[in-house]
Amino acid sequence: MRFYFLLISSLFLTWEVGAQNDASNSHEPLPLFNSDEVVEIKLKGDIRKLINDRKENAKYHPFVISYEINNLQHSLNIRVKTRGHFRKLRVNCVTPPLLLNFDSSPEQNNTIFKGQNKLKLVTTCSDESFVVQEYLVYKVYQLITEKSFRVRLVKVIFEDTKRNKTRTARFGILLEDQNKMARRNHSAIRKQLDIDPETIDREYFLKMSVFQFLIGNTDWSIQYLHNIKILNNEKTSSLYAVPYDFDMSGIVNTSYAAPAEALQLNSVRDRRYRGYCIDDMSEFEPTFQLFNELKSEIYAIYQKSTLIDKNYRKNTIRYLDRFYEIINDKKLSKRDFQYPCNPNGTGNVILRGLKKYKENGKKNSDK
Repeated sequence: MRFYFLLISSLFLTWEVGAQNDASNSHEPLPLFNSDEVVEIKLKGDIRKLINDRKENAKYHPFVISYEINNLQHSLNIRVKTRGHFRKLRVNCVTPPLLLNFDSSPEQNNTIFKGQNKLKLVTTCSDESFVVQEYLVYKVYQLITEKSFRVRLVKVIFEDTKRNKTRTARFGILLEDQNKMARRNHSAIRKQLDIDPETIDREYFLKMSVFQFLIGNTDWSIQYLHNIKILNNEKTSSLYAVPYDFDMSGIVNTSYAAPAEALQLNSVRDRRYRGYCIDDMSEFEPTFQLFNELKSEIYAIYQKSTLIDKNYRKNTIRYLDRFYEIINDKKLSKRDFQYPCNPNGTGNVILRGLKKYKENGKKNSDK
């Protein structure tokens, strides 16, 4: 796939709400997620030592992060460590996901990292096209609700200062800190397990679960907080589910993706609604209406992107077409969205983490 480095974009303002004594909680828009323009960043340090440190209690390593905008070079001393589960395993990914820790240094104020403390970096696992495709999924969900993670697409250059080696720039995704996302939505992160999905705000649960159906993603669980963050509203105590990690979705269709055996699906491209049983289909109508209203904007994300090839664009439009065919057909929508009501189906399977990576003909470990 050929990639183009320029992405013409509109601005998405991020407003932080919180304590007055914390600069990262001010009402000023944070610059990192204000733009969709791809920025090239360089991480300089002992790359081999970092990449080899994949233990559960991986340590931070000293690094320098730098970038150039408007012919001005910016650099910051940061700490970096490996993170994640499935993509952290060497058998699955050569370069694991990373956590960048800025320690809220004063030097950040004149950079795009102003106000940032910790940032997740999704790296290229195999084909970098999958990173771009996952990034676009995040952009789709931002259309649906503000209760979503902000993202910034970057080109990452790794420079190993111990061995004087530099890796070719590859795409990555910088993901908004979960606590900043929560504060932006006047909420806090709730970490309790075994939350009943029916206690999640119904309107936002349906937005989230229908979105997961749209992208063909079954790799999530409310009960085990698997690829889900729960927001607890500070004033109303309402609960909201925010999804992330979409590399196992059918719309991205990574080379390593496979559905959980318990779901009895042949492919991640096969959609399966994983919400709970709702007998009255009229409850879905406002959500279906929202998706219909956003249809042109959702399609535009793929039609206008210069970062995906023609074949992927064509296949994705067809995949979206099928979703809209389903939600606008009473018989098809009832069949798919009332699937959890079927006592003989797999609609009520609760998954801790999906076993779906195949290597040497065997299923591998959880993500």
